Amino acid sequence: RAMDSRMVFVLLWMLLLSTSTGIKLDGNGYVDVVIAISSKVPQDNRLIDKIKEMVTEGSLYLYHALDEKVYFKEATILVPPQWNGTNFTKARTEMLLIPILCKMQGEYIHFTPEYLLNDTLTELYGSRGKIFVHEWAHLRWGVFDECNGEKPFYHSNGGIEATRCSKNIKVEFYEVTAGGSLQQCSIDPQTSLPTKGCMFFLDRNQITNSSIMFLPSLNAVTTFCHENEHNYEAPNMQNKKCEKATWTVIFEDSVDKDALRSLKPLQSPPPPPSFKVVQRKQRVVCLILDVSGSMAGSRILQQQQAATHFLRNIIENQARVGIVQFSTEASTLSRLTTISSDTTRENLIKLLPKVAGGWTNMCLGLSQGLQDNGDALGDEIIFLTDGQATDNIAVCVPSAIQSGAIIHTLAFSNSAARELTEMANKTGGQFLSPNDKTTSNQLMDAFASLTLSTGDYIKEPVQLESVGARTSDWFNGTVSVDQTVGNKTSFVIIYETSFPSVYIQSPSGSVYTQTNMSHDVSQKTVTLKIPGTAEHGDWKYSIQAKILQALTLTVTSQATQADVPPIIVKTHMNQQFSDGTKPMIVFAEVSQSYRPVINAEVWATLESETGSIHILQLLDNGAGADAFQNDGIYSRYFTKMVNGRSSLKVRVKNQDGQTKFAALYVPGCVLNVQLSPPKPPIFEEPLDVGNFTRTDTGESFMVKLSGQAPSNFPPNRITDLSAEIQEDTVLLNWTAPGEDLDQGTAKSYEIRWSFDLKMLRFNFSNGHEVNTTAVSPQKAGSVEQHSFNLNITIQNGTTLFFAVQSEDKQKAKSETSNIAQASKILPGPKPQGISNPGMNLTVLVISLCVVTVVLCFIVVVVVCAVKRRKRSAKSDMALIITNEGQNNLYA
Repeated sequence: RAMDSRMVFVLLWMLLLSTSTGIKLDGNGYVDVVIAISSKVPQDNRLIDKIKEMVTEGSLYLYHALDEKVYFKEATILVPPQWNGTNFTKARTEMLLIPILCKMQGEYIHFTPEYLLNDTLTELYGSRGKIFVHEWAHLRWGVFDECNGEKPFYHSNGGIEATRCSKNIKVEFYEVTAGGSLQQCSIDPQTSLPTKGCMFFLDRNQITNSSIMFLPSLNAVTTFCHENEHNYEAPNMQNKKCEKATWTVIFEDSVDKDALRSLKPLQSPPPPPSFKVVQRKQRVVCLILDVSGSMAGSRILQQQQAATHFLRNIIENQARVGIVQFSTEASTLSRLTTISSDTTRENLIKLLPKVAGGWTNMCLGLSQGLQDNGDALGDEIIFLTDGQATDNIAVCVPSAIQSGAIIHTLAFSNSAARELTEMANKTGGQFLSPNDKTTSNQLMDAFASLTLSTGDYIKEPVQLESVGARTSDWFNGTVSVDQTVGNKTSFVIIYETSFPSVYIQSPSGSVYTQTNMSHDVSQKTVTLKIPGTAEHGDWKYSIQAKILQALTLTVTSQATQADVPPIIVKTHMNQQFSDGTKPMIVFAEVSQSYRPVINAEVWATLESETGSIHILQLLDNGAGADAFQNDGIYSRYFTKMVNGRSSLKVRVKNQDGQTKFAALYVPGCVLNVQLSPPKPPIFEEPLDVGNFTRTDTGESFMVKLSGQAPSNFPPNRITDLSAEIQEDTVLLNWTAPGEDLDQGTAKSYEIRWSFDLKMLRFNFSNGHEVNTTAVSPQKAGSVEQHSFNLNITIQNGTTLFFAVQSEDKQKAKSETSNIAQASKILPGPKPQGISNPGMNLTVLVISLCVVTVVLCFIVVVVVCAVKRRKRSAKSDMALIITNEGQNNLYA
């Protein structure tokens, strides 16, 4: 069934751009906050006013929450291109809305226009400003929710406690009957905890000021949980991932830690934030191409092939494109031309440079391109070069940055000027360093990655496959065209020397041969364009080389239906520079309209400029570098760093038919002021996706090792340790770490336990040691399940705490794991019910919200962040309003 497109979202992005273009503190005020409304949202100017109100209100909450030190000073609202208005100014880098995902701090939030426009919803979800601060804390500082929808209760000191922070919040436990009355909770005999129907209630007017990460909707809550009141026992994500109070993380570990500690409190309440409303009407791109002598031979040909692919298959209709070439001199090959038809595209392709020679005067090329664009504010430059500048590029880089253009730089060799990185970073562009090895197909991938998303993926090309080989025989494979794509599908084959035989077979058995394809002899390219909509299913290609040569295949497609977004993959590194002292992390998000795609097979290829190749399988298992299991974000540590630039490419495919859409969820607690909860959410089982393939190219990154080799990294910290007591036996479960973080196999485990959580947390070596001589660590990512006898009699009502450290062959130890607790509670009397079911107290029902995307609206969707003790990369944030279909494609 086609996906329903009635749902509308507001989405808060965290963009991983450079620190100069990202969110930063200007004095006590946050600036460069970008709030963007997706192009799929119908025009409603009230949204602009409501966004302003939310940020303004949130600014005061933020000011009070952090000792009157910080507030929101400036924000930019980016409206869709099709909205009409005379008071919208031209957008600059605010239009760079690429959803790059970073678990180091955060990813994105969805707010619906329904939530922004319907004031009655604040009674249920609380003040918009305070909710905004709650989500800001996730994204900016990497803290987590302090409640737990899966474990709302736990044992403590022989009793039952609600998962919360702080414990100063007083609660009572009851079930709500079908008639709306209260009754005592039932106890599950297996867990000795309340059953699923049990809720906890509190007085909304009680005196407590924390915590925003537990209940931002409680009137009295105005700050974050401090160390002296932090509930270390609560089985929530904040304890699991951070093991410390949210206040401590913000002031000691976050990206703003230095500023927050040094800033003086403001003498008076801050002024309201200032806003500007901007708009991007039309995409403008200028290709500035190097034709100097060092580009002669295969490089000028690869540039022509990749630029042709960009003009024919990547750049969208109605965009304006110009072409400039430079060497000793610079010249304009085409002034800005509107892409209005295939004929326009082919005419531009004919103008691409084919001959190389002369010096590399980069400043002349930049100057010519910016001059041709006129007012370059918000326009894009794609600047490709393969060498060091003959002139002094440092002289012209500042003026290029000040032009307001977004400059993407492609360093097509390991000798390309280092200023290219700075120019991309400081203008919000992408820096890519493709190598010139034909089989890598990296220049084709680089051009294909240069899209400028408005949040409407329906109109954007999707790369299904990019693969190469050197062979004198057959080059075979399969590309899956799934049901989310099929329009404008093209197969592009590039050969190095001799025209090969090409056969492409559709899922129904139809075979396309050279007679169905176009052959460009000068570019050594064979292209098959599938008319109409390509058949869904597996397409098989067989390419026969008569002599030993390099062959590559690139397959792109677009969405088939206007209300069915395609499955996409977006990849990036957690940082663009490393000195080797800290590990890097590879991320890839696989999703359809922000809905996670789980159980996919995801592989990352990291290739250095010297030819060193490292292949990693990325995992979505909630262990090691991965924050959450089954959130569609696949991660892995990268430790095999070598000096110089490296490229990143990710390939995704179905894993033996196991890939599924996961249900989006709303983490956290939501208050319901009605005694009878609203209509319960509709739950969905994960649905099959079907076969699919995808590739994506991330920004290049630089490594400059401080020593001769990368540091020896210890095993990663275990974050999913769990414990259970059966009689006098303890069962422990965790995901195995590796020899180096989450790779390889650790040498040994050290397990300790205590009756005192804090003692184990702060003095691990003082805990009672568990005999682990019979335990041999398994390969990283494996599930470890072990039972132990502690040689003590565990009495009823006893709670024990457990922690693990891992050690590698160099005797480097991991950080202490999360603290797991287990209680031995024998069944006893049920909790006493209330004496007056019709009580007069105003109570709040805390609803544990797990909401799927088929609801009539989702008010907030937060993808939380992994807290890291030391952060080296700052992030960028934008709030985006999107209008996405949310019924499942396959139903």
